[in-house]
Amino acid sequence: MGDRNPVLLLHGIFDKQQIFTTMRQQLTQQGWSVHALDMAPNLGTAPLEDLAQQVAQYVEEAIAPDQPFDLVGFSMGGIVGRYYLQRLGGLARVQRFITLSAPHRGTLTGNAWPTVGGQQLSYNSDFLRSLNADAHQLKQIQFTSIWTPYDLMILPANSSQLGIGLEQTVPVLIHRWMVSDPRCINLVETALSCPMT
Repeated sequence: MGDRNPVLLLHGIFDKQQIFTTMRQQLTQQGWSVHALDMAPNLGTAPLEDLAQQVAQYVEEAIAPDQPFDLVGFSMGGIVGRYYLQRLGGLARVQRFITLSAPHRGTLTGNAWPTVGGQQLSYNSDFLRSLNADAHQLKQIQFTSIWTPYDLMILPANSSQLGIGLEQTVPVLIHRWMVSDPRCINLVETALSCPMT
């Protein structure tokens, strides 16, 4: 267990790091060193690029520069994590990246949010098209997307598919339950335990 990477958890829109309480407790009990931060503002009123810069700053301050780590992003946190990886040099640090119900191709619910972050998360937004144009960069690391076909926040639910890495579905009925459902947490543990190839 001593050779496990630290794990950084990134929350979704309208959330704070407390949403990960159950997952964080279980991962800690299983021997992981778990980090999380409150990205602010969390209401979609800031560009996602700004939130990704907060992630980069947290990593610089909290994780030793020679220490690889793993990243778990829920919903918006998955997209913020992708920006950190694909645009801010995170691929040099992160070995495993797991998203939970992240709108990789956007969500129709975002189309109704009149904020910059909401519009960036909207279905087929310019922001996401740009990220998806070089999503192949994620092949450098172990990438897993876990999502539920019953999601009413991510519309269509299969927007969580990226066509890269490992994709797993779990029949969770409510979007925010993805971070506390035992089946999801077990899949996260499995992905975090997967040996590097």
